[in-house]
Amino acid sequence: MAGNDRLRAALESLRRHLDQDLFPLEIGDAAADRRVLKELRGQLDDYLLPRLAAIDAPLLAVVGGSTGAGKSTLVNSLVGTTVTEPGVLRPTTLAPTLVCNPADSPWFTSPVILPGLARVTGGAIGGAAGGASGAGRGEPGTLRIAPVEALPPGLALLDAPDIDSVVTANRELAAQLLAAADLWLFVTTAARYADEVPWSFLRLARERSTALAVILQRVPDEAREPVAADLARLLADNGLAGTPLFAVPELALPSERARLPAPAVQPIATWLADLSVDAKARAEVVRRTLTGALDSLATRVPDLADRVERQRTGIAELRAIADKAYDVAMSAFDEGMRDGRLLRGEVLARWQDFVGTGDLMRSLESRIGWLRDRIAAAFRGGPAPDRELRVALESGVESLIRSTADGAAERAVEAWLALPAGRDVLDRSGVAVSGRLGRASADLPRRAGEAVRAWQGHVLDLVRSEGADRRTIARAASFGVNSLGVLIMLAVFSTTGGITGIELGIAGGTGVLSQKLLEAVFGDQAVRTLTQEAREDLRRRVRALLDEERARFSSLVEGLGPATETAARLREAAKAVQERGDL
Repeated sequence: MAGNDRLRAALESLRRHLDQDLFPLEIGDAAADRRVLKELRGQLDDYLLPRLAAIDAPLLAVVGGSTGAGKSTLVNSLVGTTVTEPGVLRPTTLAPTLVCNPADSPWFTSPVILPGLARVTGGAIGGAAGGASGAGRGEPGTLRIAPVEALPPGLALLDAPDIDSVVTANRELAAQLLAAADLWLFVTTAARYADEVPWSFLRLARERSTALAVILQRVPDEAREPVAADLARLLADNGLAGTPLFAVPELALPSERARLPAPAVQPIATWLADLSVDAKARAEVVRRTLTGALDSLATRVPDLADRVERQRTGIAELRAIADKAYDVAMSAFDEGMRDGRLLRGEVLARWQDFVGTGDLMRSLESRIGWLRDRIAAAFRGGPAPDRELRVALESGVESLIRSTADGAAERAVEAWLALPAGRDVLDRSGVAVSGRLGRASADLPRRAGEAVRAWQGHVLDLVRSEGADRRTIARAASFGVNSLGVLIMLAVFSTTGGITGIELGIAGGTGVLSQKLLEAVFGDQAVRTLTQEAREDLRRRVRALLDEERARFSSLVEGLGPATETAARLREAAKAVQERGDL
């Protein structure tokens, strides 16, 4: 008992890990992954957990097989009354019918087994036991319980839908019911016993060591021996030698609802009756099927764990795509700081207003004193050209941030759209059609402006701090903090690796002049330090903005899929099940 308790605890732990949405995105063969997950959940809920909780509960034999194999007719014939309705239309069995002795009815009417199916109770169809004709037949999605005195206690028969039904829900339900069975009564016919679909189920029964009997129906007298022998050969070839095999002769019945004569099904009825009264034989059937189902978890659960890891890898790939897009955007911003593009256009015009027109590169050293006097004069009473230059520079940096953010968003969306999982995420979010995600967020201009202005303020604070040194107070005062701050900002966009490198063209000329002025005030090393600190501070602010933009993508996959440790936990649970010992 203690061993069973440990086993139940391991299975319950496994079941909890399966409650997550393990396969939300179209990654790999997601449909197959979800089907595997559904089957595993179903067998735990419908068979393994309830059977372990009540090892001595009545044995459930599921009657399964292909379309038109005569399953319903066989069930009616075995119990001697019409409890499930056969017919010429396909599919015939829309809602499964479970036939049991009234003494066993409480077990099967409870939601302990097959908890996902609502119960409908009714006896024989069209007879006294069932009341009015058609009462209690059940609807799709229900399990009809038909108590019948003729069936001995300890054994129930469940008439399942066709395994090859044209209705997908019927095929899935048939597979679910077979997975919940202690015993399969597999029905085929002399004309269709070699079809592939039935054999795929029979091989599954072999893999899971499910207790099995095969019933060959509609066998012409002249074909009885050769067909039965060939079916026995096929069973042996597929690892199912020794499977009980019953042959039912082909008989002309007066109607589709007619039952087979008792002698035709007597061998099957006797075998089932012996099984129902022999507690040891029933226990052996249960133990065999239960052990096989538990053993199958040793491969099924690790396989599911592999599929879970594939889903996590796919989700991580989407995150990596967004990360790369915004890393590229940061590199593009860095390049924009280096290539001098910001020192053209409006910034260049404001720079020329700031220093005066003419050839800026002519006799640079002789012009330093003149420029210092011009700037100082401007601050003593003239207009503030540094303010206009600073505003132009602010606008240029904002534009660079927006363009790099737009490019990153466009690249990320295009890359996601190239992947089924990415399209799935975008479809779920509803942003793919509107295109909002394909460009920077609507409030980025405001946030970028705030970030650039905060950066400019930080640069001015750096200048104030550096200019507070007693050795530079006088020189800094002659230029003014705002003017020196603007020159540091310009140096950020015209140099690389400190301020030792000179860019080409206008950017280079601006950088040289700014450098000379700053060196005259602070000295070489201090200017290098100021420029580097200003550059890194701007990069940090832009990186933060781009991270906020990237979060629009990462938020779409946040919380999707299995938790990080799920695959490992599944493997641990499978190992715990295999360490159960003997049942």
